[in-house]
Amino acid sequence: MERSTLQSAPAQPHLRRVLSLWDLILYGIILIMPIAPIPLFGLVQQLSLGHAVTTILIAMVAMVLTAFSYGRMASLYPSAGSAYTYVGRGLNPHLGFLAGWAMFLDYLLVPLICTIYGSLTVQRLVPEVPYAVWAAVFAGSMTAVNLQGIRTTSRANLALLVVMCVVVIAFMVGAVHLLFRQQGWHGVFSTRPFYNPGTFHWSSIATATALAALVYGGFDGVTTLAEEVENPRRNVLLATVLVCVFTGVFGGLQIYLAQRVWPDYTTFPNVETAFMDVSRVVGGALLFKAMAGILILANLGAGMSAQAGVSRLLFGMGRDNVLPRSLFAYLDPKRNLPLYNILLVGILTFMGALFLNYEQAADLINFGAFLAFMGVNLATVRTFYFSKSSNHQRHLLTDAIVPVIGFVFCFAIWFSLPQSAKIVGGFWLLGGIAYDAVKTRGFQLSPAAIDFSEP
Repeated sequence: MERSTLQSAPAQPHLRRVLSLWDLILYGIILIMPIAPIPLFGLVQQLSLGHAVTTILIAMVAMVLTAFSYGRMASLYPSAGSAYTYVGRGLNPHLGFLAGWAMFLDYLLVPLICTIYGSLTVQRLVPEVPYAVWAAVFAGSMTAVNLQGIRTTSRANLALLVVMCVVVIAFMVGAVHLLFRQQGWHGVFSTRPFYNPGTFHWSSIATATALAALVYGGFDGVTTLAEEVENPRRNVLLATVLVCVFTGVFGGLQIYLAQRVWPDYTTFPNVETAFMDVSRVVGGALLFKAMAGILILANLGAGMSAQAGVSRLLFGMGRDNVLPRSLFAYLDPKRNLPLYNILLVGILTFMGALFLNYEQAADLINFGAFLAFMGVNLATVRTFYFSKSSNHQRHLLTDAIVPVIGFVFCFAIWFSLPQSAKIVGGFWLLGGIAYDAVKTRGFQLSPAAIDFSEP
């Protein structure tokens, strides 16, 4: 709404810049969670033929370069930190809409992947109950909580982060102790997890890296706080890069130790929950149950938050006529929440958990995410190197070479995704193109706006 230009008019409200660099880094670590590599361990270890830690470090390179691009774009557009904004303003509004459409797929899939892994974890503790029952319990619990209007608070997330770190550090200390006791320092330090000449194949590494990249999902959430950060031009860029580096190094260390404790990737009792079996070897039943506990809580909390977020996103899209208003913009008059959206997401989550496995859901998330990442890297090149802005001194390395290399790494990871993920994701993308074409009368009008700031 326009305000009067009179001097007596109150100043336009704005957020205070109170967050330090370390506040931003902590926020990013909470978003990604220190246990992010654990659910992927068994699958990535098998796909890479025993080189899981290598894939995590390769994916880290792509993410660090892309984080650099996110930080650069956030310095220009601090009020809306998303690929949708960066690609739309840096390249083309219609390409921005497609980046947002790809991100929308990710939002829908996060509650699903949390339900899948959480159900698998509980089933390891109570195997006599069928997986479908646990999927219904998980999806139903998340939906029931969100129907009460209760969301996970940042304080609860911080407490969960502390508990996770305690359990993970206990695993790492126990693993080092076990390896040293059995094999001496040779057992602790080895190049075999990084490179085993007998099983190393680039095609396997590429396929596994495409899955391992999910470890870094959520790092871009750091840019959403750009308006509240001290010295955002410096700190947002540093925080996004350092969060990716921390995730890669700390997560890579967990995976390295797990590989040393259980080097034969062909003998996992359950590949999707393999890290729990490694934990049992390191710390017995107690560590096995502790690891299961933090995985269940983390997936339940993340799933609830994601379901609440995507329900609000659907509400915003309905309110702005991006989706049918009568269904998606409906608010329950008693509880003032998007009732139909919460129920819809809950149903889709449960149905998806019955038809997709963890690897398939993860690949679909990476399909959308890496399309958006590629777009942000290209937008950075065009904005900072090719734009004729009078107040910016062009630098070949930072403005062109770094984001181009980031684009190449992201494209290589995206290209290595399984064919099934490309087919399903391709249909989703074609649906977005068709929708945009109809809404904009053949791309003649501005595309529909997708507001990613609320979730």
